[in-house]
Amino acid sequence: MQNAADGWDDRMSDKLHETNRPTKRWPSAEGGALTEAELNEAAALLAAGETVAFPTETVYGLGADARSTEAVEQVFRAKGRPSDNPLIVHIAGMEQLRGLVRPLGEAERRLAERFWPGPLTLVLRAVPGAVSPRVTAGLDTVAVRMPDHEVALRLIRAAGCPVAAPSANRSGRPSPTAAQHVQEDLGGRIAGIVDGGPTGVGLESTVVECAGPDSVRILRPGGVTPEQLRAAGFKVLLEADGAGGHADPAQAFEEGMGSSPGGASGEGALARDAAAKLAEAPPTAPASAAAAPAAAPRSPGMKYAHYAPRGEMRLIAGDRERVRAAVQAAADEARGRGRRVGILAYEETAAAYRADIVLACGSLAAPETAAQSLYAVLREFDERGAEVIWAEGCPTDGIGLALMNRLSKAAGGRVEHID
Repeated sequence: MQNAADGWDDRMSDKLHETNRPTKRWPSAEGGALTEAELNEAAALLAAGETVAFPTETVYGLGADARSTEAVEQVFRAKGRPSDNPLIVHIAGMEQLRGLVRPLGEAERRLAERFWPGPLTLVLRAVPGAVSPRVTAGLDTVAVRMPDHEVALRLIRAAGCPVAAPSANRSGRPSPTAAQHVQEDLGGRIAGIVDGGPTGVGLESTVVECAGPDSVRILRPGGVTPEQLRAAGFKVLLEADGAGGHADPAQAFEEGMGSSPGGASGEGALARDAAAKLAEAPPTAPASAAAAPAAAPRSPGMKYAHYAPRGEMRLIAGDRERVRAAVQAAADEARGRGRRVGILAYEETAAAYRADIVLACGSLAAPETAAQSLYAVLREFDERGAEVIWAEGCPTDGIGLALMNRLSKAAGGRVEHID
């Protein structure tokens, strides 16, 4: 019995992982500033092998001492995370790389100098035994980044250890961009939560590996865009994944993942065909221990379904006017069947829709605002009881590539492209 979002039956997972342990919150004073004593208390828990959630510029992370298998196991248990999904190790300075990874190559050094601290994760050659094998999922590489967030950097320095930290949410759920999201998902399961306010980027880091002296392969798109990597002098390759498609959704569309519906003429017929086709589309199959391939994914976010709301989500991308017609037709059809329907749109388009719940996910003119608000919007659909969610796609330039990647994964691969 598995949940399509995270590979766990929710009732069984809740029973197995419920600990009723007290979860501390810092700052302790509501609305107060984080004190040095509070930061040191959180760091001491990390150093003692406990799990502590903390803010970064991307999303909140659930941290544990990367060297301790016992500590890292607590992360997997709290999240209900598949065991072959590697973790990203967070550091606070280049000196922490010594003893953690092999000497950097020229391309790796250039990337670190250009983008650290920041939302870029490098897949590097690990020093054997430097971190728990649970962090690397048994691979000979380790994913490392230096976050661009003062609280995160101070916490890692004070803990005195490299910190393994996936997003601080139940596995498969939308990532947390506020401390309250962490409390909702993991309260009672972890030792503490450091509240640093809302995150800035709102989407996870870009994960890359070097594919040559001047080329990088994006394993997961994120806060550093392909355009930024090209501007730094790198050729950019995009990696296909196994959890709903490609790092580049546009490439997936070109290769036939959700091709345009044929045999219809006119905008209304096109919209109806799109709605019908997606209504019949099965979700991406949940990964299971029995079905999983032997090789672990090289990066988090490559293999399993992620970021999903509880309602069944479907994504339509392409020509703006035709997308709007298709989304509305699909919403009308679902409402006609008695479903509580949500529509995920943008500031420019939300007012044109009719549904039980219509939420604007930032602006198409400023896609960074859509990235910042995506996960909070997905959680709001849950709070308001959306059973079916139809989402508009967005252009894939800049941060839009990462945004479309997260939307397609949240939809479990149920994606339709309309030219």
